[in-house]
Amino acid sequence: MNKKKKENELIKPDVKSEEKKEELINEEVILTKNKKFDIKDIDGVGSVTAEKLTDIGYTDPMTIAVTSPKELAALAEIGESTAQKIIHSIRQKLDIGFETADKVLERKIAALKITTGSKNLDTLLGGGIETQGITEVYGQFASGKSQLGFNLAVNVQLPKDKGGLEKGCLFIDTENTFSPMRILQISKARGLDPEKTLKNVHVARAYNSEHQMLLTEKAIELIEKNNIGLVIIDSLMSHFRSDFVGRGELAPRQQKLNKHLHVLQKIADAHNVAVYITNQVMARPDILFGDPTVPIGGHVLAHQATYRLYFRKGRAGSRIAKLMDAANLPEGEAIFKIEESGLKDL
Repeated sequence: MNKKKKENELIKPDVKSEEKKEELINEEVILTKNKKFDIKDIDGVGSVTAEKLTDIGYTDPMTIAVTSPKELAALAEIGESTAQKIIHSIRQKLDIGFETADKVLERKIAALKITTGSKNLDTLLGGGIETQGITEVYGQFASGKSQLGFNLAVNVQLPKDKGGLEKGCLFIDTENTFSPMRILQISKARGLDPEKTLKNVHVARAYNSEHQMLLTEKAIELIEKNNIGLVIIDSLMSHFRSDFVGRGELAPRQQKLNKHLHVLQKIADAHNVAVYITNQVMARPDILFGDPTVPIGGHVLAHQATYRLYFRKGRAGSRIAKLMDAANLPEGEAIFKIEESGLKDL
């Protein structure tokens, strides 16, 4: 009897062992799916092409996979047919297609927040400036748009428990408004090493819209090399506004702007960085009642911005921020002030 019982035990599978085995197999599948392969392993990529792709910052297969053949050919200085072959090969290796909403939620949960320095403004934005998205602030001159940019350039370097990402910043200056002195003042107030903080802010002056777009594309190679968590453009529309004058130039301007914004969104998605842009405004004379102030950029910019804020001056030196558009947040307002040490609540 005992002998038969032992035989049955040997035949009967160990449930715990089977569960453990299944768990290991699932883990292996996940690791294989998420594994990043070397660019040299891709069909059509030789050592010279791999070096070119690395030089322009295209080291992430997903970044290449979502790039058009024409764009990749121009950037890497290769033939369009070669670019098409590379992209096709990567798309076959990667699992690109439809996914369930719970997977999208997981990716959104992985998005991080950078504090603005004002609790009121952070609350309005659902915790701060978000990665994987574009935050646009428009308003009249001296409304606080650039000041928020300076604060974010410092705050992104703060420890995570203080609202930062412990990362650096790329700052594209189109109006010659970048102030290293403000970075020094805010970094001292935040308890950071001023010299180290300045070195973590990489600044480039854009002289026209073409140069601005080129700098944005070059940002891709700097993000990985310099551990960047934030890209700032102050201001986005300045050069587009001056380079394309008149109604006849409106269509080509909007086409270029659309391409520029898609590159920024691709950077935000592929590298989990936050993109902060400031925007100019104009006054509409046909609006007789209410605020005639409207942002530049039209529907192209309005549709692409993840979060859209309007800054205006308040009483006694205060600033009022109004959330104009956000997919997951209600409209609202926040009041803050600008001091030497940065943005503060009233």
